[in-house]
Amino acid sequence: MTGNGRPAGQVTPARGRDAARGRWDLGPGDAESILAEARKAFFVMAGVLAVLWIIQIANWADHYRLTYEYGIRPRDIGSLPAIFSAPFLHFSWAHIEGNSGPLFIFGFLAAYRGVAKFAAVTVVVVLTSGLTAWLAEPSVTVGAGASGVVFGYFGYIMVRGFFDRHVIDMIIGAIMALCFAYQFTVLLPQAGIGWQAHIGGLAGGVASGWFFRDRRPRPAGRPVTAAGTTAGRNLPRTGPDVPGKPAGPGS
Repeated sequence: MTGNGRPAGQVTPARGRDAARGRWDLGPGDAESILAEARKAFFVMAGVLAVLWIIQIANWADHYRLTYEYGIRPRDIGSLPAIFSAPFLHFSWAHIEGNSGPLFIFGFLAAYRGVAKFAAVTVVVVLTSGLTAWLAEPSVTVGAGASGVVFGYFGYIMVRGFFDRHVIDMIIGAIMALCFAYQFTVLLPQAGIGWQAHIGGLAGGVASGWFFRDRRPRPAGRPVTAAGTTAGRNLPRTGPDVPGKPAGPGS
C-alpha cells in the first residue's frame, strides 16, 4: 500500500474466456499418433474395398440379382433396410470402378484423424444419402452404389478443417475440392444417375463436419480484480484524509 492510499500491487485485467478458443493450429496430437491413425485408416479402407469387390464378383456371377433385391426401391416401406445394403452393391464393373478410387481417397482422408469418428460419419452419410434416395428418386427405379457415401466423405473433408480450426485439414479440403470439382456435375438432375443420393450424402457430410467437430475445453478465465484491490483482497484505506476510529476510554 502506498502513502496516498492506493494499492501497491498491479491490477491485471482478466483475459477473455475464448481467447485461446479462437486460435487456429495445425491439428491435434503428435506426429506419431497421427501416423498411427493414418495406418488404421489405410487398412480400414483397403478392407472396405476388398468387401465391395468380393460382393461385386458374387453379384456379377448371379447376374446382379443382389442389386435388384437389396437396392433401394423409393417409397417402398419394405425397402427401407436397403439403405444400409445399397452402398455395397453396384450395377456393373464400370459402376464399381468409377466409385472405388474416390471412395478410397475420400474415405482415407476422412478417417485419418480417427477411425471411431469416421465410423460415426459413415453412419450419418449412409442414412442421409439413402433416405434422400428413398424419398426423392422415381418410384420405378432401383438405387444402389457407393457414390452417395463418396459424396458424404467429400463434403466432410471439405468442411472439417474449418469447423475444427485445423489449417492442414483446410488445405486438404481445398485441394480435394479443386481436384475433384468435376464431381459436382453429377449433383445436377441427369437420367440414369442417382443424383438425389449424391446431394443427400453431401449434405450429410457437411452436417457431420459440424456434429463431430473437435470441442476443445474452454480455458479458465482469471478473475477480474477491481481498482483499489491487491490479490483480490480489499485493503482499508489509511491516511490523513481518512478519519480514524475514535479512541476508547483510557487511551
